[in-house]
Amino acid sequence: MRLHLDRSKRLAVIGLSLVLAACGRGGSDLAELNAGMAGPVAERSGPAADYPVVLGDPFTVDGKEYTPFDTMNYDQVGYATVDGEAASGVTAAHKTLPLPSYVEVTALDSGKTTLVRVERRGPMTSSRLLALSPAANAQLGIGDGAAIRVRRVNPPETERAMLRTGAAAPERIDTPKSLLAVLKRKLPATGSVSLAANSNDTPLAAVAPSKTPQPVTIARSVGPVAVPPPTGASFEQAFSEQRRAVTAYPLAPIGKAAAAQPVRVTRNAVPAAVTLARTALTVDVADAANDGKFVVQAAAFSKQANASKAADNVGGFVEQSGRYYRVRIGPFGNRGQAEAALAKARAAGYSDARVYTTG
Repeated sequence: MRLHLDRSKRLAVIGLSLVLAACGRGGSDLAELNAGMAGPVAERSGPAADYPVVLGDPFTVDGKEYTPFDTMNYDQVGYATVDGEAASGVTAAHKTLPLPSYVEVTALDSGKTTLVRVERRGPMTSSRLLALSPAANAQLGIGDGAAIRVRRVNPPETERAMLRTGAAAPERIDTPKSLLAVLKRKLPATGSVSLAANSNDTPLAAVAPSKTPQPVTIARSVGPVAVPPPTGASFEQAFSEQRRAVTAYPLAPIGKAAAAQPVRVTRNAVPAAVTLARTALTVDVADAANDGKFVVQAAAFSKQANASKAADNVGGFVEQSGRYYRVRIGPFGNRGQAEAALAKARAAGYSDARVYTTG
C-alpha cells in the first residue's frame, strides 16, 4: 500500500516538473504553436484571412519610391506582366494596394473583365502596373505587356471565398467599346496613370459593369441653417404698391372695429363691354353699414389708384381713412357670408384680409 502511494507521488512530481519546464520556455512558443496549427489552408479559406490588411513600409523600384496605402478610390490604366512564380488561383501582385485586396482587371483590347485577389508585392519594375498569376492571365486571355485597367472593388463574401480557395469568381460583363476607346487614350507609353483624379471627365467616371453592385458612399452635409433675422417694416411700407401677399398669417378671430365714420368713397366700375372707360360712383359708407353687421377688409393702400384696382379685383369698395385707402367687401348680414367672402379675398392673393363688425 505504501508502494502505491510513493508511486503516485513520484508521478505527480514528474507532471509538475513538465508544466514548470513548459512555462519556462516563454509565451512565444504558444504563438508559434498556434501559427503552425493555422496552416496555409486555414488562412485561405475563412473570412478572417482578409483581415487585417497589410501595407508595409515604402520601397524603391527602378529609382522610384512606392508607398503602400489603403484607399477604395483606386482606378488606374497601365500594363500587365505574368507572375510565373505565383501559386495556383486568380491572384495578382501590386506595389501599393493593401494585402489582401480585390480588384477588377479589364483587358483594354477585348474589354474582358475579371475579379482578382491581390496577395503579394510586385511587379518589381516601374514599367508594369500589375503582375497576374497564370490563371488570371488565362481568364483574361492576355500576356506580358497587355494594356489593362485596374479598379479596386469591394466584392461580396461569396466571391471572396471563391478566390481564397483558388477558384475563379463569376465572369463580369465586358466593358463597352466606347469606354475602352477613352481608356486607351489615357494610356501612357510606359508605367501607369491614375483615372481617379479625372473626376471632371465623364466617360472615365463610368464604372466597368459587373454583375455585383458596388457600395456607394454618399456625402452628407449636416449643419445649422442660417435664417435671416426678422426686419421691421412700417405700416406705410406694408401697404405700399410693391407689397406682396403674405401667406403665413393665421385666420384671426373677428373683433370689434372702430365706429364707421361717414366718408366719401369713390368706386370705379368696369362695364361688361371691353372698354377702358371708368365711371366714378359715390356712396355713403354709413348707409351701407346699416344693411349688415360684418364687412371684409381685403387690404389697405397709400395710393387711391392701387386701392381702386384691388377693389375691382375683389368686387369691393374703397374707403378712405386718413392717408390710407381701405379695400372692403360687404357688408354682410351674418358671419357665414363674411367668412365666405374672406376666403375668396385670400384666394385672390390678399392673405392679410380680415373680417370686422360694423356695429
